[in-house]
Amino acid sequence: MFRFTKSVFAWLVLSLCFLIQAKAQDVITAAFSSDDWKVEARKSEFTTIKGTECIYLEHGTAILNSSDFKVGIIDYDVMFEPGRKFAGIQFRMADEHNYEEFYMRAHQSGNPDATQYTPVYNGNAGWQLYHGEGYSAAKSYKFGEWIHVRLIVGEKDMDVYVEDMAQPLIRVYDLKRKPESGKIGFWSFLGGAWYGNLSYQSMESPPPLARTLEMRSPPAGTITEWEVSSAFKVEDFFHVRKLEDFEGLNKLSWQSYPVEYTGTINLARVSPVTPNTNTVLVKTVIRSEQDQLKQLDFGYSDMAVLYVNGEIVYSGHNQFRSRDYRYLGTIGYFDGVYLRLKEGKNEIVFAVYETSGGWGIKAKLENLEGIIQ
Repeated sequence: MFRFTKSVFAWLVLSLCFLIQAKAQDVITAAFSSDDWKVEARKSEFTTIKGTECIYLEHGTAILNSSDFKVGIIDYDVMFEPGRKFAGIQFRMADEHNYEEFYMRAHQSGNPDATQYTPVYNGNAGWQLYHGEGYSAAKSYKFGEWIHVRLIVGEKDMDVYVEDMAQPLIRVYDLKRKPESGKIGFWSFLGGAWYGNLSYQSMESPPPLARTLEMRSPPAGTITEWEVSSAFKVEDFFHVRKLEDFEGLNKLSWQSYPVEYTGTINLARVSPVTPNTNTVLVKTVIRSEQDQLKQLDFGYSDMAVLYVNGEIVYSGHNQFRSRDYRYLGTIGYFDGVYLRLKEGKNEIVFAVYETSGGWGIKAKLENLEGIIQ
């Protein structure tokens, strides 16, 4: 026989509160007419496809002028044909260069990177930094058919549903940007896509499903905080073999940044990428109990030079297609060096250069034996 316990009663009350709250919010449905959207695209058209009012976007953006969204539910439909193209949605837009983003890679249908969540800082999307669980997942697309997408967005987490509204395709553990209200918009890159049936529902709290994600932390040995310099142009840094030989070193300003739960720091937070601001220095201090050799594993995007106590010990490239035509340049603990640590203070400095796709660095020691924390 079922017993109506206090815990069951509490669960029912909590669930009812969420339901009441959800019903209390207005569902806003977007109209697909030129007066309601700010459109900048190579080609665009407000039209009706398969009975659905929509907008066609080719290599551009369409921002819903009246939208304002922070936490809640976003629903929309998207349709595209085969071919290399990217089709997505932007939300919590602080401006046209800073927002959260989810998109689909039509040409990767069925592959692990068919879908993608990434933050965008200063116009730089970080897909090379954010991949795998919590960021991307495989999905096979039905070309030429409407695909329904639902985002359940919490303060710092998100569930992404594609076609199957009962099971999230991606559970985003950590939305990267500060949770602030902003506009909603669509975007297409390279080829075109159709977007329709956009609606959103703002809430003070999202439904429970999007709020049950576990807290995560970087692995043991991770360097969890970096000092990051102001940005400068890579040409100023060519042929620097000793850090003291960098003429611009004393002109740099520095700011401390913590890493994300993956151990990565997204350097696009520091500066937009321009011909004059495409490189930064990131540094930390390792204090050793004695002279020792210690392995440091690291990853970066797109190019990096490593200095230990001012001396160069590594230089590498990790750009998109830099190693072969299929190479993505995604970040991971794929490189390593053995640090010759001296007793006491050791300064570790990376110079990190970016072109596109994600500007970042991550590093962890093999263990913390003999390291003063």
